[in-house]
Amino acid sequence: MDKRNLSRNNSKCLILHLDGDIKYARRAKSYYNNLGLKAVVESISEFKQQTMVRMLLEKYKPNILVTTGHDLMLKKGQGYFRLDNYKNSKYFVRTVREARKWNRNEDEFAIIAGACESFFEAIMSEGANFASSPGRILIDYKDPLIIASTIAKTSRNEYITLKDILPKLSDGEKAIGGTRARGME
Repeated sequence: MDKRNLSRNNSKCLILHLDGDIKYARRAKSYYNNLGLKAVVESISEFKQQTMVRMLLEKYKPNILVTTGHDLMLKKGQGYFRLDNYKNSKYFVRTVREARKWNRNEDEFAIIAGACESFFEAIMSEGANFASSPGRILIDYKDPLIIASTIAKTSRNEYITLKDILPKLSDGEKAIGGTRARGME
């Protein structure tokens, strides 16, 4: 991240965004910059995110983690609750697990995780505040960014719930599910 961008932004909130796709990582960086948010965006393959996340969390000390990329069900329509039936969900699960070891407090540190067709329930069970994809559908790449930016721009005195975010998402509750997160502004 360019340190000059940090100095121009007065926000105390920092987003760490790990994306398995370099094209979407570039788009994410542009999205956050256009909103004037502080964000470190790294393009890291889904299977490497679990081993890199702790070092990056220690280095940047973010308030919000987004871990995303690509995923899919290997046998469509069956094995919904088998982790081995998803291409990359196991990596998102492990990344969230490692991140929660770094900070267990969901009010201080929000996690948004998963991608298209991800194993939503497994990711949430590891401590994500929000995850994709309860409906095992393709999601818009902006959905996790919308959640992260909403949390970043909301007062610390308020909580963001799924109900607050749903109208902003392309495919609603089939794309993203979750509990809540405290605002980080």
